[in-house]
Amino acid sequence: MSGLQWLTLRVVEASTTHTVLGGAALPDAQGTPGWPEQRLRMAVEGGSDATWREAWCTDGPLRQGQAPGLQWRCGRDLLYGLIELDEPAPDAPERGKHLRERTREAYLRLFALLSDQGTPHLWRVWNFMADINRDEEGLERYRWFNLGRHDACSAVGAASAAQMPAASALGWARGPLSIAFLAGRVPPRPIENPRQVSAFHYPGDYGPRPPLFARAALAESGSGEWLFVSGTASIVGHRTVHPGDVVAQCEESARNVLAVLEQANRTTRTAGHRPEALTHRVYVRHAADFPVVRRALERCLGGAGLTLVQADICRPDLLVEVESVAHGRLLT
Repeated sequence: MSGLQWLTLRVVEASTTHTVLGGAALPDAQGTPGWPEQRLRMAVEGGSDATWREAWCTDGPLRQGQAPGLQWRCGRDLLYGLIELDEPAPDAPERGKHLRERTREAYLRLFALLSDQGTPHLWRVWNFMADINRDEEGLERYRWFNLGRHDACSAVGAASAAQMPAASALGWARGPLSIAFLAGRVPPRPIENPRQVSAFHYPGDYGPRPPLFARAALAESGSGEWLFVSGTASIVGHRTVHPGDVVAQCEESARNVLAVLEQANRTTRTAGHRPEALTHRVYVRHAADFPVVRRALERCLGGAGLTLVQADICRPDLLVEVESVAHGRLLT
């Protein structure tokens, strides 16, 4: 193994565990691995799969640590971490302000960890929270989250477009604020989508502070380069298009993924990342839409590597969101 590697594990073998930085699993996954693992507290297409895991692996010796709400594993050049902080009950007062403070706390802890371990550059972040679209004190919870993230990034000087990682932010019915992250010793190269306004420059219609993420990021590890495509939905410019039409939203999301891929290939140091090499995790607002979403995305993106899960998306009028990853060998 050289550098970072991504695996879908059906069986966690003893020979594998010492190479795993961290990853994700479905809610009924069996066992408790010895690495930070973000459990996706949501329904999956086809029902429960207790053997499915995603794992990010690396070569060389690993060190690890934990503190209340925080787990991490780190290699020479890479770190994977997971922060999960409980929130007040749904009927608690000032729950939005609590989410802002929890988010600020989580990201400050994240940045402190990355600095301490010598992996200061965020590559990819997966954010999950309960009731993402719910109004709290006149502001949607996703916008409270964006306030807290912006607070933390501003406090450590990381609130510039050039420093943005790829990221997703989704909602589940219940559970903690959960933030998984992959970081490295070298900075990624953020990629934007010419069909969309950079999220960093969204107008105030979308909240007091903008979402802080790049549409994609290219990151080099060992002899390879990773392309991380952020959560991508049916947005053109900064506006949602095709409200209420899940098939059209799938098609628009696919066009945006392919536009990001084209932009990434303008600066890649590989022979080029191909559409058929992308692996996708797809978030679907209504589980009843799984069949139609699969058919639409298989037609637009190909059928390999599509994992569909039910989740609330960061805008109430969005029905589907696609995140993607690809790997290529660096040219010599």
